[in-house]
Amino acid sequence: MTHPVTLPLWLVILIGALAFWVLLARLLLPSVRWFFRRRVNIVIEELNERLDIRLPAFKLNRRRILIEQLTYDPKVLTAVEAYCREEGVPNNVAMEKVRRYAREIVPSFNAYLYFRFGSWLARSITQLLYRVRLGFADEEGLQQIDPDASVVFVMNHRSNMDYILVVYLALNRMALSFAAGEWARAWPVQQLVRSLGAFFVRRGSGNWLYRRVLARYVQMATEGGVVQAVFPEGGLSKDGRLRKPKLGLLKYMLENFDPAGERDLVFIPVAVNYDRVLEDRTLLLSADPHSEKKSRTFVIRTTLRFIFHNLWLMVRGGWYRFGYAAANFGSPISMRQYVQDHQIDLHQADEDARINTIQSLADDLMQSVGRMIPVLPVSLIAYVFAEQPNRAFSDLEIKARVQNLISELEQQGAHVYIPRHDRDYAITVGLRMLTLRHIVLEEGNLFRIAPEEHAILQYYAHALTHFIPLTTEQ
Repeated sequence: MTHPVTLPLWLVILIGALAFWVLLARLLLPSVRWFFRRRVNIVIEELNERLDIRLPAFKLNRRRILIEQLTYDPKVLTAVEAYCREEGVPNNVAMEKVRRYAREIVPSFNAYLYFRFGSWLARSITQLLYRVRLGFADEEGLQQIDPDASVVFVMNHRSNMDYILVVYLALNRMALSFAAGEWARAWPVQQLVRSLGAFFVRRGSGNWLYRRVLARYVQMATEGGVVQAVFPEGGLSKDGRLRKPKLGLLKYMLENFDPAGERDLVFIPVAVNYDRVLEDRTLLLSADPHSEKKSRTFVIRTTLRFIFHNLWLMVRGGWYRFGYAAANFGSPISMRQYVQDHQIDLHQADEDARINTIQSLADDLMQSVGRMIPVLPVSLIAYVFAEQPNRAFSDLEIKARVQNLISELEQQGAHVYIPRHDRDYAITVGLRMLTLRHIVLEEGNLFRIAPEEHAILQYYAHALTHFIPLTTEQ
């Protein structure tokens, strides 16, 4: 019993590693998890006292539980049976596909990360790049929203900055969930975006089983009271104009909506605009079928050149950020009230009638968004030049036309943002942004469009063309 036992070194290391793992798993990790869970619970309690719309239980569920709920949802299982019959595959193969889709779609929301790191990140990025303004908000209507309602922000899509801008502006009211596309699937962006509450969507997927799983997740989130942001245009505007709405996520939300149910479904039109869209030239190139596809090396080199150029401008004191970024929040639209006013019954209607009703609602929502789009200085100046692209303007001529344009827009009900409430300053800011980018050239005392920049200037003018159609004089 007292004789020493000789063991090989590898076995001693293995036993020590196993002992350490048991100690870690049984004693240390539970304590660490308890500590962080307690911190998160404290944050959630503080947030629910401060936010206009409390964090719903569905949003706070663990990701693993949500994945299981989605995978074994009765409607998903019905879709699996139909898929097996149509494709002639075993049930276990179809279920494995569903699990993979569920893991791909479902977010892993972290309230502590969202309101601590996420809020700091959104605030830092937006304030670094833009002078951010909340132009208009129907505060009375927003205050009247039922705290238990499912709220959906319906937005135009100008830039990938839209997500960050609206999260920043809504931080003191609610936590937003939005659909992220392929742009966010790269590591480590995917992990961060998922932790901030985003769910992933395959744009244009023709896989009907995947679409069924996605539809059920959206419906579960809506029924669970998750505040969501959707872009009915289905993608970024490539020419600056508002695009026709696609049904997509709106259709999924409305398919299961019950006016007599526990929660109302409330849509809030949200409109954004920028003096400079970071992706403007990329979007214009992607819309041109004759443009040459750029290599990844070219994209990286161009991006780095852009960053270093702006850093150099900061050092020299010649950087004015990228102008103004503004958002307007319109009047909430209650679906309970909407179906009552229009005498609609989505569950009793046949498929064609239901699609037509949802399309009509989507059109109404986009019209509401269009009416709310902020009119910013660069859009005003760009519109003036786009009216007469071959003409040179004096400073006084630009000011006179912009003054008249502002009056016309206000008569149309547009929300015109005037920095410092000074129209002359707004004109100066807009013209300075365009001349600094060499889109407009100053020659003597006259200003004209740079010969190769007509498309980019029209891109910014198009932000106003749903108010006043552009009649270009050649």
